[in-house]
Amino acid sequence: MRFYLALYFAKIINFLINIVDKSRGSNLSGQYAMKIDPLMVKHFKGINPDKVLFITGTNGKSTTNNLIAHIFKENHKVVVSNLEGANLIYGVATTLSKAASLTGRVKADYFIFETDERFLPIIHKQLPAKNVLITNLQKDQVQRNGDPDFIFRKLYGKLDGEVRYFLNNDEPRTKAFEDVASEIVTYGVERHRDSFTKPDSFPGMACPKCRGKIHFNYFNNDGVGNFVCQDCGHRSNDRVDYLAENIDFDEKTFTLDGVKFNMPYDMPFMIYNYAAAIAIAKEFGGINISDVVKCFNSFENIGGRYEVLDYKGKTIKYMRIKQENPETLQSCINIMAQDKEEKMVCLGLCPLVDIIPHYTNTFYAFDCDFSELVNSGVERYYCFSPYVCYDTANRLIYEGVPEDMIHIRDNEEVQDLFDEIDQVKTDNIYLITWLNTWDKMKDMLRKGGTEDE
Repeated sequence: MRFYLALYFAKIINFLINIVDKSRGSNLSGQYAMKIDPLMVKHFKGINPDKVLFITGTNGKSTTNNLIAHIFKENHKVVVSNLEGANLIYGVATTLSKAASLTGRVKADYFIFETDERFLPIIHKQLPAKNVLITNLQKDQVQRNGDPDFIFRKLYGKLDGEVRYFLNNDEPRTKAFEDVASEIVTYGVERHRDSFTKPDSFPGMACPKCRGKIHFNYFNNDGVGNFVCQDCGHRSNDRVDYLAENIDFDEKTFTLDGVKFNMPYDMPFMIYNYAAAIAIAKEFGGINISDVVKCFNSFENIGGRYEVLDYKGKTIKYMRIKQENPETLQSCINIMAQDKEEKMVCLGLCPLVDIIPHYTNTFYAFDCDFSELVNSGVERYYCFSPYVCYDTANRLIYEGVPEDMIHIRDNEEVQDLFDEIDQVKTDNIYLITWLNTWDKMKDMLRKGGTEDE
């Protein structure tokens, strides 16, 4: 009886939200409904655990979730998925309540859910998925997660029953789950043009199995690449089940199992998402690789990570990143460094105010290697944001950037940002900042431009 009350209450909330704003409320109905029935997710009917996939990890889970759901739907599979990104148990409850009948039965071919890595064991207790994809486990949201080894311990061996893991072959913590899996499928990316190495002076990581030193032969993304533990031998497999090869960033293509794919987004970190999605489509969905190709051509990521704005004949390239881990920042630095044309680099690394207590994070930039960017032809750096701007500038100075090339403002005022862009000769502008600031920039231009126009 509790379940039915919770289900009907959730459906009423979903109906009201749908009238007011369809884009909101991805957690709301599940959150309130589970106050009535805390085991609500467990009580839905018609869900075969063999047809349930959880996608978790620090980076890439939203994109991978959306791409996989897109592939399945394009191949005429009925999919239930939390595409809005609500990845706690409340989001799963909301998604299921929308899809369920009045009796609580959910009819679908597959159930694909993005899940928060810290809370995956909690969700799994109510919905025991037989398939789990892990993208990576890295530094993220230190005020909530602490260090990535803490998250590893929260996950490792904590899922009951037989579970097939889809594992990133090039990320040490993720790869370690091979020891607790009933079956594994590996995916990876071969060394490519944008792969890089780091000096030994940069922070490393301890082996998740023996705490020995992990050595990376090269990185494809920060913290992800061909690795080996120098003590216990934990390493990337020489043979990978699904390997993205022949990556061509100019043509925006790669091959997997001899089949050529277009890259909807050609950033290096996206290629792991592509390889993972193909592995899931084939192994979990039974979809032929040749039938996956066309899906890449029509995929549009929700909340895109790369946008362009034209301003007074200058091109502002906005890289939207989650400012809560160094891996995404390093990926953006690498992308900027690959552009050898003269450029301006605007770094709005900001205080994080999403989770109480709010905190000012300054160490992510110190985890990253700026040397290639500094040597790539930068006319000016602009460091802006309250508090963090000074640490960002210091990081550049430590890398050898002359102080007169760095302009600093301890605010996020859009007009100040446009004023700085006006002062440079180059028309090639790179920008990292919050989405809110980017939206304000677009709104200002849409409503009549900046003050000096």
